[in-house]
Amino acid sequence: MILKAALTFLPLGVLLNLALAQYEYLGYPPGYPDAAEEQYTAPQLTPDTPRIQLRLAGDKRKHNEGRVEVFYSGEWGTVCDDDFTIHAAQVVCRELGYVEAVSWSPSSKYGKGEGRIWFDNLHCTGKEATLALCPSNGIGVSDCKHSEDVGVVCSDKRIPGFKFVNTLPNHIESLDIQVEDVRIRPILSSYRKRIPVTEGYVEVKDGGKWKQICNTEWSQFNSRVICGMFGFPMEKKYNVRIYKMFARRRTPSYWDFAINCTGNEAHLSSCKLGQPTSLKSNATCAGGFPVVVSCVPGKAFSPSPMAGFRKAFRQEQPLVRLRGGAIVGEGRVEVLKNGEWGTICDDNWSLLSANVVCRELGFGTAQEALMKKPKAAYLRCLFYLYLSGMGPVHMNEVRCSGFEKSITECSFNKETLGCSHEEDAAVRCNVPAMGFQERLRLSGGRNPYEGRVEVLVERNGSLVWGTVCSESWGTMEAMVVCRQLGLGFASNAFQETWYWPGEVSADAVVMSGVRCSGTEMSLSHCLHHGDHLSCPKGGGRNAAGVSCSETAPDLVLNPQVVEQTTYMEDRPMFMLQCAYEENCLSSTSSQVPANTYRRLLRFSSQIHNNGQSDFRPKASRNSWVWHECHRHYHSMEVFTLYDLFSLNGTKVAEGHKASFCLEDSECDEGIEKRYECANFGDQGITVGCWDTYRHDIDCQWVDITDVKPGDYIFQIVINPNYEVPESDYTNNIVKCRCRYDGHRVWMYSCHNGKTSQ
Repeated sequence: MILKAALTFLPLGVLLNLALAQYEYLGYPPGYPDAAEEQYTAPQLTPDTPRIQLRLAGDKRKHNEGRVEVFYSGEWGTVCDDDFTIHAAQVVCRELGYVEAVSWSPSSKYGKGEGRIWFDNLHCTGKEATLALCPSNGIGVSDCKHSEDVGVVCSDKRIPGFKFVNTLPNHIESLDIQVEDVRIRPILSSYRKRIPVTEGYVEVKDGGKWKQICNTEWSQFNSRVICGMFGFPMEKKYNVRIYKMFARRRTPSYWDFAINCTGNEAHLSSCKLGQPTSLKSNATCAGGFPVVVSCVPGKAFSPSPMAGFRKAFRQEQPLVRLRGGAIVGEGRVEVLKNGEWGTICDDNWSLLSANVVCRELGFGTAQEALMKKPKAAYLRCLFYLYLSGMGPVHMNEVRCSGFEKSITECSFNKETLGCSHEEDAAVRCNVPAMGFQERLRLSGGRNPYEGRVEVLVERNGSLVWGTVCSESWGTMEAMVVCRQLGLGFASNAFQETWYWPGEVSADAVVMSGVRCSGTEMSLSHCLHHGDHLSCPKGGGRNAAGVSCSETAPDLVLNPQVVEQTTYMEDRPMFMLQCAYEENCLSSTSSQVPANTYRRLLRFSSQIHNNGQSDFRPKASRNSWVWHECHRHYHSMEVFTLYDLFSLNGTKVAEGHKASFCLEDSECDEGIEKRYECANFGDQGITVGCWDTYRHDIDCQWVDITDVKPGDYIFQIVINPNYEVPESDYTNNIVKCRCRYDGHRVWMYSCHNGKTSQ
């Protein structure tokens, strides 16, 4: 009662201090130090230098690329591609605050502009402080058309200390945002401890200094853009009262301008500059306080009090998925229609449509809307090869407003004639910064893509590095490690690492019993023993190791070929002696005389490599096993499993195919065969080629002699033991409905994937 009475008579200022104490005891959060002094020096232009402003416009794929537009004499215009070079692009990008130019594009790649063509026949050295100082025909002197408008791609990185210089104050509303960096700075103590950071001040770095934005002209659309660029699909309301109290306590440092976003921008740099900020004499913004955003993370990134995060990455929307990407949030876009996964043709594929896909999947906005290059180009550029899909093309000429909940709500052309899988659309989404890379490292390898796996764990109140027990360590675990480190796909998983001397201080085993499904974003999300370690061999030379690769193969079985080639054959036992020796018949075959018949369900299989690198057997050729009966080498113990299940899931018959001969049977146009089994040749499947196992080859069957008539599920699994790493294992399964009446057999509704139809 005494304490309550005392609080009643405390001055308002003291009460305010007490209320804010819970938020300020940590000071400014780690990772947000005050910026160094300004490094960028604004160019000193002579009075006779024409004053211009630049922006990037048009059909962008990223915020740092687009059609070059120039504001001069009260009008926006473009630049002609005649004599334009990378040096001119360098001047444009640096004038916009980017470190350098990456490339430039002629012939209105980003669409045709409007108005005057201000510059033609530019001859820049790359050292000019402004495009207006480059020699040209003269401002406004041009014989070009807008079909010749030039575009540039600038680096993502901004110039340190870059200061936006607005030389045309009357036209700022049509300028893109030009700042050095953007961040969400957590203010409340409860949000400082969270990963990812979802709420706090929106701050921009301009002139080497972090500044807040006055919220008087801030809109929900602006918040939507900020959340999207930091990997969050949507924004939500926050406690305004707390932040007002905090703003009174510490005087903010405001940026000079407001911001105008439509809500569809993928990045703040694509929003328009607003009016100058109106500050009071005490440096506070009129009637407002610093902008705060509160973002909603996708389910895969939502913190939970028990486990920290969900154990594995799963898409929120079952109608859309990404396939073939090396990291979370990247890949070919596939949609589900009538129970079948198919792709989207990249005609008219834009950043707006890519944004809808990314938000639908629980990510933020799209960093890039990826499109397939012409075949001659993509054969030279492996990055784009993961875009090749199989099956139908479900959507063409997709057009989204940007506010749809699903890509399936956007307008599109159902007619997909002329669209092939060389035009599959893909995306790269903004994903929240989870800090996973900081708790894992590869040690002792010859390059950053290989080494002993070392993890950072808490022991006795301290963070220490240690190794992972290699017992049962395999491809799936290695895939998670490579994904977590942003190194692409696993190429090998090692259970001995004596040839990679890691950090001696990290020899102790700190994680054992690791079991991953392959979809986890962090090794800590996989099942493991926790604090009760069990590793008889110990760490050090017996620790787990990996090698990673930016590319990987991806085998996909063509379900239509299976369906179209299935038939039934009765074959005498005396003609199946080699198959019997290789265990390709059911167990009852050992108990019957040689003159009896076996009933075989036969079919062809066509296995495509739709990945980014060739599929090669795990075993080197000097360890392949010679089979005298069939006169061939086996390079894998089991390459394919064939199983027949009852409708309740009971296996009634089975078969398998050893990898006796992996070769390029046929290839896409323009791709040469590389693997041929004849004369003990190399085995494998080249990217863009396929290996056909004909129905008349031994063991290309299931022995159904003992199967009763009825309805069944037929299943084929390629690379079932994950012996060879691939970019995507979900498409390694084909399922079909099968009907057998004792005399005939029908195979129908064959499809890729684990789902049944």
